[in-house]
Amino acid sequence: MHKYVIALDQGTTSSRAVIFNEEAQVVAMKSYEFEQIYPQPGWVEHDPAAILNTQVDSLREVVRISGIPVEEIAAIGITNQRETTMIWDRATGQPLYNAIVWQCRRTAPIVKRLCDEGYEEHIRKVTGLVPDAYFSGTKLNWLLDKLDLHERAKRGELCFGTVDSFLAWNLVSGHPHVTDATNASRTMLYDIHKNDWDDTLLGALNIPREILPKVVDTSGVVGMLDTSILGRAIPVAALAGDQHAALFGQGCFKPGMMKNTYGTGCFLLMNTGELPVTSKSGMISTIAWRIGGETTYALEGSVFVGGAVIQWLRDEMKLIERASETEMIANSVKDTAGVYLVPSFTGLGAPYWDMYSRGTIVGLTRGAGRAHIVRAALEAIAYQSADLVGSMATDCGRKPRELRVDGGASANQFLMQFQSDILGCDVIRPAVIETTALGAALLAGLAVGVWKDMDEISRVWKMDLSLTPLMGEAQRAKLLRGWHKAVSRSMNWIMEENDPL
Repeated sequence: MHKYVIALDQGTTSSRAVIFNEEAQVVAMKSYEFEQIYPQPGWVEHDPAAILNTQVDSLREVVRISGIPVEEIAAIGITNQRETTMIWDRATGQPLYNAIVWQCRRTAPIVKRLCDEGYEEHIRKVTGLVPDAYFSGTKLNWLLDKLDLHERAKRGELCFGTVDSFLAWNLVSGHPHVTDATNASRTMLYDIHKNDWDDTLLGALNIPREILPKVVDTSGVVGMLDTSILGRAIPVAALAGDQHAALFGQGCFKPGMMKNTYGTGCFLLMNTGELPVTSKSGMISTIAWRIGGETTYALEGSVFVGGAVIQWLRDEMKLIERASETEMIANSVKDTAGVYLVPSFTGLGAPYWDMYSRGTIVGLTRGAGRAHIVRAALEAIAYQSADLVGSMATDCGRKPRELRVDGGASANQFLMQFQSDILGCDVIRPAVIETTALGAALLAGLAVGVWKDMDEISRVWKMDLSLTPLMGEAQRAKLLRGWHKAVSRSMNWIMEENDPL
């Protein structure tokens, strides 16, 4: 009997299900987009029902179109948009508010309060993170305050969870209230050294332990899929934040190996092995995965707006009809004519961590047109990623020899070549660019014996494309100077979250 593994990849703009075979090849894939909700400038929400329904629909549909008997599905792995925060009733499962998305900046004043009260160093030391509205802790605090739920939370009547936790609750028989170590490490509430929730931060944010999920290994059976979904109880055998899953799916099992995922945002992770590394250049330390109770750590840099800038060009600016057009349009001009686009629509992530930066286009002249702006948007994705690589190189004391890339935008040949050029190192793209889903599948398959160990997983990883830099050092340095000048213009655009100017 053949063995197949399904990855449920719940992302920021869509939910997908992907079936992989034992050779880690994609057999079938189905995805559904859902609505993005913007109640106020800088606020981003999702409807929890839309998240759940699109994920279940994609799971059922991918099994149908594949024609694979459900008896041949060995396991299901879940990977998810991280930091997005939900709260629901433990008795009914009913969400009490929309999901507050990782991009949302509404809790910037709470972060400022934590820093003013002297918690910044504690956050960095214990969680590996930097104080920022990006992470889940302040979002949960905001929900408890907004809905006046502190007493109910203390009585154990409510559940907090990131998307993996919400899906596990709704898909697995018995409604387990769990999350894995990777997602826990993104809450700004979790001690990554002790592998436990941190009482100091829980106290600072008035969050009772009773509302928190149990933290489990990244690879391991958390329960069986409810039979009402596919008609069979299938092991749900992995939970992993999307970027950690992608690091695993890229086969970055040795310290020093790094990958960059080009999705809604861009996320660069480098395996640092058995010990967390303290960054001196704006990176964060996080848990890469926890398997068999043993923790592997990573350094990470986050770009809040990566591929989302292409959606902006399409949906808000109407400069393109399809994302696939951007490569041809960018190649229709020899450069950006001096135009830089800084897509800090919801602030800047690493290494700047500026909650008050906003999107900026600079260098416009009368000759600048649609193609220059489209090209500048693509280049901005690469520039932001180059900032991350440069900071990580500073932390580890050496320049990387290669960067493994994945995610939807890595299919754009112009972007990948420019990324290689601006980094001055090789860019390697795997045969399966949906490595977030692949990582979830590999982690689930590892838990149930489809793959016996990481050496076997390394053997099924295949390269599709290798690009080498074509740009000279002088040109690279000139372009980076212009980029950093543009970034400086975007920073501190608003001084307070309620001050639009």
